[in-house]
Amino acid sequence: MASRKGYVAVGQVVRAWGTKGEIKVESLTDFPDRFAVRKTLYIEGIPFIIEQSRPHKDCFIIKLATINDPSTADRLRGTYLEIPEEQIHKLPAGKYYWFQMIGLEVVDTNDEPVGRIVDILPTGSNDVYIVRGHRGEILIPATDEVVKLIDLENGRMTIHFMDGLE
Repeated sequence: MASRKGYVAVGQVVRAWGTKGEIKVESLTDFPDRFAVRKTLYIEGIPFIIEQSRPHKDCFIIKLATINDPSTADRLRGTYLEIPEEQIHKLPAGKYYWFQMIGLEVVDTNDEPVGRIVDILPTGSNDVYIVRGHRGEILIPATDEVVKLIDLENGRMTIHFMDGLE
Protein backbone atom coordinates (compact mmCIF):
# COMPACT_ATOMS: atom_id res chain seq x y z
CA MET A 1 0.00 0.00 0.00
CA ALA A 2 1.30 3.40 -0.93
CA SER A 3 0.90 5.75 2.01
CA ARG A 4 2.59 9.12 2.05
CA LYS A 5 5.60 9.62 4.30
CA GLY A 6 4.49 10.23 7.88
CA TYR A 7 1.06 8.68 7.32
CA VAL A 8 -0.35 5.17 7.62
CA ALA A 9 -3.19 3.86 5.46
CA VAL A 10 -6.12 2.51 7.50
CA GLY A 11 -8.57 2.08 4.63
CA GLN A 12 -9.01 2.25 0.89
CA VAL A 13 -12.04 3.65 -0.90
CA VAL A 14 -13.71 0.92 -2.95
CA ARG A 15 -16.45 3.05 -4.54
CA ALA A 16 -19.20 5.59 -3.97
CA TRP A 17 -22.22 4.34 -2.06
CA GLY A 18 -25.76 5.67 -2.28
CA THR A 19 -26.90 9.15 -3.23
CA LYS A 20 -25.57 11.28 -0.34
CA GLY A 21 -21.82 11.08 -0.97
CA GLU A 22 -21.06 8.05 1.16
CA ILE A 23 -18.12 5.79 0.32
CA LYS A 24 -17.54 2.08 0.73
CA VAL A 25 -14.20 1.55 2.46
CA GLU A 26 -12.08 -1.58 2.71
CA SER A 27 -10.49 -1.60 6.16
CA LEU A 28 -6.71 -1.99 6.26
CA THR A 29 -6.54 -1.89 10.06
CA ASP A 30 -7.25 -4.21 12.95
CA PHE A 31 -8.70 -1.23 14.84
CA PRO A 32 -12.23 -0.46 13.58
CA ASP A 33 -12.41 2.55 15.93
CA ARG A 34 -10.42 4.38 13.22
CA PHE A 35 -13.75 4.75 11.39
CA ALA A 36 -15.74 6.15 14.32
CA VAL A 37 -17.90 9.26 13.94
CA ARG A 38 -15.99 12.53 14.51
CA LYS A 39 -12.60 10.93 13.83
CA THR A 40 -10.37 12.63 11.27
CA LEU A 41 -8.92 10.75 8.32
CA TYR A 42 -6.67 12.16 5.63
CA ILE A 43 -6.88 11.75 1.87
CA GLU A 44 -3.75 12.96 0.10
CA GLY A 45 -2.96 15.18 3.08
CA ILE A 46 -6.43 16.74 3.27
CA PRO A 47 -8.29 16.16 6.57
CA PHE A 48 -11.86 14.85 6.49
CA ILE A 49 -14.10 14.38 9.52
CA ILE A 50 -16.27 11.27 9.60
CA GLU A 51 -19.94 12.30 9.89
CA GLN A 52 -21.44 8.80 9.73
CA SER A 53 -20.01 5.31 9.77
CA ARG A 54 -21.38 1.80 9.81
CA PRO A 55 -19.99 -1.65 9.16
CA HIS A 56 -21.21 -3.36 6.00
CA LYS A 57 -20.16 -6.99 5.43
CA ASP A 58 -16.34 -6.86 5.49
CA CYS A 59 -16.17 -3.10 4.78
CA PHE A 60 -17.43 0.21 6.19
CA ILE A 61 -19.88 2.71 4.71
CA ILE A 62 -18.62 6.16 5.63
CA LYS A 63 -19.92 9.68 5.10
CA LEU A 64 -17.16 12.27 5.15
CA ALA A 65 -17.86 15.94 5.83
CA THR A 66 -17.91 18.04 2.65
CA ILE A 67 -18.46 15.02 0.37
CA ASN A 68 -22.16 15.34 -0.40
CA ASP A 69 -22.84 13.74 -3.78
CA PRO A 70 -22.06 10.45 -5.52
CA SER A 71 -19.89 11.94 -8.26
CA THR A 72 -17.55 13.60 -5.75
CA ALA A 73 -17.49 10.41 -3.70
CA ASP A 74 -16.70 8.34 -6.79
CA ARG A 75 -13.62 10.48 -7.51
CA LEU A 76 -12.19 9.09 -4.26
CA ARG A 77 -12.25 5.53 -5.63
CA GLY A 78 -8.91 3.83 -4.99
CA THR A 79 -7.57 6.49 -2.65
CA TYR A 80 -6.24 5.67 0.79
CA LEU A 81 -7.70 6.92 4.05
CA GLU A 82 -4.73 7.71 6.27
CA ILE A 83 -3.82 8.77 9.77
CA PRO A 84 -0.64 10.49 10.93
CA GLU A 85 1.95 7.90 11.93
CA GLU A 86 2.12 9.29 15.48
CA GLN A 87 -1.53 8.28 15.97
CA ILE A 88 -0.98 4.54 15.51
CA HIS A 89 -1.95 2.34 18.43
CA LYS A 90 1.00 1.13 20.46
CA LEU A 91 1.58 -2.59 20.12
CA PRO A 92 2.98 -4.92 22.78
CA ALA A 93 6.75 -5.39 22.86
CA GLY A 94 7.93 -7.63 20.04
CA LYS A 95 4.88 -6.91 17.84
CA TYR A 96 5.11 -4.76 14.73
CA TYR A 97 2.91 -3.30 12.04
CA TRP A 98 3.44 -4.58 8.52
CA PHE A 99 4.30 -1.10 7.26
CA GLN A 100 7.18 -1.08 9.77
CA MET A 101 8.51 -4.40 8.47
CA ILE A 102 8.27 -3.91 4.71
CA GLY A 103 11.50 -2.44 3.43
CA LEU A 104 13.70 -3.67 6.31
CA GLU A 105 17.16 -4.84 5.31
CA VAL A 106 17.61 -8.51 6.22
CA VAL A 107 21.00 -9.91 7.26
CA ASP A 108 22.00 -13.28 8.64
CA THR A 109 23.68 -13.84 12.02
CA ASN A 110 27.09 -13.47 10.29
CA ASP A 111 26.01 -9.98 9.15
CA GLU A 112 25.84 -11.16 5.53
CA PRO A 113 23.16 -9.37 3.45
CA VAL A 114 20.13 -11.45 2.49
CA GLY A 115 17.87 -8.77 0.93
CA ARG A 116 14.89 -6.61 1.84
CA ILE A 117 11.40 -7.49 2.98
CA VAL A 118 9.12 -6.73 0.03
CA ASP A 119 5.87 -8.26 1.25
CA ILE A 120 4.31 -10.32 4.03
CA LEU A 121 2.10 -13.38 3.68
CA PRO A 122 -0.30 -14.14 6.52
CA THR A 123 -0.61 -17.83 7.28
CA GLY A 124 -2.52 -19.80 9.88
CA SER A 125 0.38 -20.14 12.31
CA ASN A 126 2.77 -17.27 11.60
CA ASP A 127 3.41 -14.62 8.99
CA VAL A 128 6.01 -15.23 6.29
CA TYR A 129 8.33 -12.45 5.11
CA ILE A 130 9.07 -12.33 1.40
CA VAL A 131 12.68 -11.22 1.08
CA ARG A 132 14.29 -10.26 -2.24
CA GLY A 133 18.02 -10.03 -2.64
CA HIS A 134 21.02 -11.37 -4.50
CA ARG A 135 19.86 -14.95 -3.78
CA GLY A 136 16.50 -14.26 -5.39
CA GLU A 137 13.27 -14.47 -3.44
CA ILE A 138 13.40 -16.18 -0.05
CA LEU A 139 10.49 -16.93 2.27
CA ILE A 140 11.35 -16.30 5.91
CA PRO A 141 8.95 -17.55 8.61
CA ALA A 142 8.26 -14.95 11.29
CA THR A 143 9.24 -17.21 14.18
CA ASP A 144 11.57 -16.75 17.14
CA GLU A 145 13.73 -19.61 15.85
CA VAL A 146 14.46 -17.72 12.62
CA VAL A 147 14.05 -14.01 13.41
CA LYS A 148 16.68 -13.10 15.98
CA LEU A 149 16.50 -9.30 16.03
CA ILE A 150 14.27 -6.58 14.64
CA ASP A 151 15.87 -3.15 14.80
CA LEU A 152 13.38 -0.62 13.44
CA GLU A 153 15.59 2.32 14.34
CA ASN A 154 18.31 1.07 11.99
CA GLY A 155 15.90 -0.53 9.50
CA ARG A 156 17.31 -4.01 9.96
CA MET A 157 16.28 -7.59 10.73
CA THR A 158 18.73 -10.32 11.69
CA ILE A 159 17.80 -13.90 10.91
CA HIS A 160 19.25 -17.35 11.60
CA PHE A 161 19.20 -19.59 8.54
CA MET A 162 17.79 -22.95 9.55
CA ASP A 163 17.97 -26.08 7.41
CA GLY A 164 15.72 -25.65 4.40
CA LEU A 165 15.76 -21.84 4.32
CA GLU A 166 18.92 -21.33 2.29
